[in-house]
Amino acid sequence: MSVTLATEAAPDTLVVSGWSAATPYGLGAEAFAEGVRGARDAVRAADGGAGLGPYERAGLVPEFDVRAVLGRKGTRAMDRATGLAVATAGLLLDRAGAGLAQDDPEAVGMVLGTGHGSVQSIMDFTRDSLTGEKPFHVDPALFPNTVMNRAAGQSAIWHTLRGPNTTVAGGAVTGLLALNYAARLLRQRHCEAVLCGAVEEFSTERAWLEYRARTGGPHNRPVGPLGEGCALFLLETHSRARAHGRVPFASFLGARFRAFSDPERADEAVARAVTEALKEADVRPEEVELLVPSDSGGPLGAREDAALAGLFGEHRPPRLRLRRLVGDLGAASASLQLAAALTAGADRPVLVTSLDPDGQAGAAVLRTGDR
Repeated sequence: MSVTLATEAAPDTLVVSGWSAATPYGLGAEAFAEGVRGARDAVRAADGGAGLGPYERAGLVPEFDVRAVLGRKGTRAMDRATGLAVATAGLLLDRAGAGLAQDDPEAVGMVLGTGHGSVQSIMDFTRDSLTGEKPFHVDPALFPNTVMNRAAGQSAIWHTLRGPNTTVAGGAVTGLLALNYAARLLRQRHCEAVLCGAVEEFSTERAWLEYRARTGGPHNRPVGPLGEGCALFLLETHSRARAHGRVPFASFLGARFRAFSDPERADEAVARAVTEALKEADVRPEEVELLVPSDSGGPLGAREDAALAGLFGEHRPPRLRLRRLVGDLGAASASLQLAAALTAGADRPVLVTSLDPDGQAGAAVLRTGDR
């Protein structure tokens, strides 16, 4: 989709007309925006006996208890990832205005990204099947938590969203993949609005899996603190947002993705993804005023930085580095990067890039503000 630099967006331009988040800064978009703008470190040492596995610090959503936030009804067997997604969706729908989901539930879809679903639920259920009196003596109410689409499906049921419901998994790039998938749903007119984003929970089980992958894997991944969170965006056309009284936060101008098999060629994948995304968005490199890279650190992060430096040359837009503030958010990383881009405000093109050590690179271009 090519978008010109006109003073008013075309009616069919896809816009982010609402968003919310659950992050180590707390619940809600305001808490996240305040933390990012203040560059406040949200990674903390364990307290209250929280198990962080091999890590001493982590970026946890503070004082988040599923039953305390969502109530006791329907939450007895709900895992943390699902609770974060359901709570964030509720915050977003409240901000979007009454009637979004109730007036025409079939018109609103959901695309939610995840890493593995709830790692803790998968491992707990497997353990119970092996340690119970018999292998099949498990709690059947916990089985839904072991499938990847649990969070997306439960969020739709909880908030009566009856449009297309999709779960996406793509490592650190997941949030950009979810946004792009949502855009395709809208362009093909499968629905009129989509809640899209990604969620990742922290658990001792995930901490150990990540640690072993980083210290024993082939990609020399940084062993930094982990984080958790969820970010969701309301994506719809500019005309629909205006018709319902919503002022767009940003226009979605384009996204591109590339795969690489050799980590030493990750910079080439990033460069191609960025070049193609900017071309789709009809934005020149010198027009980009903010970069939000994945900031993964280590050799892979250095290659991402090198690719961006080569593309932008003497034009050096400021970089918003989120990971060092909230930790490694796993599958939710790119979605929180997108949310961080929205906190910048103003009317300017923003480039978000993501790089996953398993061989994916992605780039998305937005123009923040309403135009």
